[in-house]
Amino acid sequence: MQTLLIAAGAGIAFIIAYCTYGRWLGKKVFNLAADVVCPSERFRDDKDYIPTSKPIVFGHHFTSIAGTGPIVGPAIAVMWGWLPALLWVVFGSIFIGAVHDFGALVVSLRNNGQTVGDVAGRVLNKRVRLLFLFVLLMALTIVLAIFGLVIAAVFKKYPAAIFPCLIQIPIAVTIGLYLYRKGVKLFFPSIIALMAMYLAVIYGDQGLLGDLNGWMKSWSIMTWVIVLLVYSYVASVLPVWTLLQPRDYINSLQLLTALALIVAGMAWAAVAGGAPPFEGAAAPKLEIVAPMWNFTPEAAPMIFPFLFITIACGAISGFHCLVSSGTSSKQLTKEPDAKFVGFGGMLTEGFLATLVILACVAGLGLGIVGTEGKVLLGEDAWASRYSSWTAASGLAAKVGAFVDGAANFLKAIGLQSKVAIALMGVLVASFAGTTLDTACRLQRYVVQELAATFLGGPDEVGSSRHASRKLFATQNGQITGNPLTWLRNKHGATIFAIIIAGLMAATPAAPGKPAGTGGLILWPMFGATNQLLGGLSFLVILFYLWRRQKPIFFVVPPLIFMLIMPAWAMCWQLFEEGVGMETSWLAASSPNWILIVIAIATLVLELWMIIEALLLMPKIRGVLEPEITSVVTESSQ
Repeated sequence: MQTLLIAAGAGIAFIIAYCTYGRWLGKKVFNLAADVVCPSERFRDDKDYIPTSKPIVFGHHFTSIAGTGPIVGPAIAVMWGWLPALLWVVFGSIFIGAVHDFGALVVSLRNNGQTVGDVAGRVLNKRVRLLFLFVLLMALTIVLAIFGLVIAAVFKKYPAAIFPCLIQIPIAVTIGLYLYRKGVKLFFPSIIALMAMYLAVIYGDQGLLGDLNGWMKSWSIMTWVIVLLVYSYVASVLPVWTLLQPRDYINSLQLLTALALIVAGMAWAAVAGGAPPFEGAAAPKLEIVAPMWNFTPEAAPMIFPFLFITIACGAISGFHCLVSSGTSSKQLTKEPDAKFVGFGGMLTEGFLATLVILACVAGLGLGIVGTEGKVLLGEDAWASRYSSWTAASGLAAKVGAFVDGAANFLKAIGLQSKVAIALMGVLVASFAGTTLDTACRLQRYVVQELAATFLGGPDEVGSSRHASRKLFATQNGQITGNPLTWLRNKHGATIFAIIIAGLMAATPAAPGKPAGTGGLILWPMFGATNQLLGGLSFLVILFYLWRRQKPIFFVVPPLIFMLIMPAWAMCWQLFEEGVGMETSWLAASSPNWILIVIAIATLVLELWMIIEALLLMPKIRGVLEPEITSVVTESSQ
């Protein structure tokens, strides 16, 4: 019963926060108004800017921000105890993550749908904008390089998830065409799509479909990376209503109903016990089998600051500011919808992370099959997955702990084991897939913004357009002697993004590792970089409010926290031993100099931006940033 009470308590806390804190932010701080014309209407081009109903935008936003972060992070952070992980998820989501996502979304709405990096150039200064864009470029390159590996690993471990994930694409395109061109209502297409996707989960691994899954399971990691990057290119350059919006929306339906099934299974298991692990066995009791806290698990880094880096998306993630300001802000039809999408989307993700924690610390105890084929229950099941930090830190171990624990909840309400595991595998792969294609679109915007800065002229980013300072010689308004002008074009920028990510992925992570694992080279610093991005996004939100003489007391503590924790973690990994690895990065027998140089450069960029902000802050209270003087929509170019 304790497990169910924790889930219910977290859910109630999120609802109360949405109705109180979220409402206060929307009405008293951001002054959201329903009669304001949003960028989706003002710059409508039916490609990046398109007015969209609130449920569809929520579906896109939620599935894009979630990814595998709220699954992988909590699934390993429970090593420090389920209570620290739970407290960080609940309070972090409410007071840091939701404020961050909501604030970034509103700031972008008020700046013609500009990305938060572009807004930084106006509310702070042009140097900060450029530094911010370089951080975004690096972070998104790592995401694109690593997520092919993540999805390939999930498909290899759970091949029954392959066809259900593939079938989402034609279903999404069909839904998009009907909604956009036929103007049909949303309800019936949603029901039909949801039924089709669940039928794919139930029957998608039988007969010829099972053979297809088996064949695709045998693909190499690099093959998956290439296929997924090509798909990301197509999804990035197509109008959002064609694939991105409907795929994310129908994914959200499947994922949210799956979460509802997990809660239902948890409730039933709390009352009647889990499904008998073998024929003739009694129903195992649902209870938390992991320690409440364990600040020194074997071979693990110290809880401070690494808990707050390990659990990112489930509490606060810098990547979210890119989704809020990169795509979601271009689709909202009314300003008040920002609270539902930004604040509500983050709280929903927080609830997902809560369920992940409970699946790992209680669901596993309902029974798993050990390495020797023996059924393990209770603390034995927990110990088999979490004997040490090293044993729990691999991707397969983290995803597997959640999938097996959550599947036990589903089996408690009568789902077959094969179907339950397939559904959870689809959930993980679908979250990763929606994040991948959204990240590619966001990277396209970043490349175009940087190209506009260095090459001059109006960019073609799906945001407000502005004439950038020309850094190259021009003749009659055209850039001369520079072959890189194609980077301002959406196709050129997207091709550049996937080529860079593909080259990084193709580099083996280490001797003996296959092609496709290159994203792992920089992955050790992604958590800190991602959280640092959240702190920098808070900096933009703070300056936006400061210039308008709005209250900032609720932004300052999260800002300081999210600047200190990532920098602390990165410095510790660079210079100190005993951080969950054999030695520090600099003291390693074969130092990864690419990782080291980029990590030091990131810390320098952070310090530089903080100094710029401190010098500027006393001068601009009550002074509005310059107006956007030139706006050109993509459709008019």
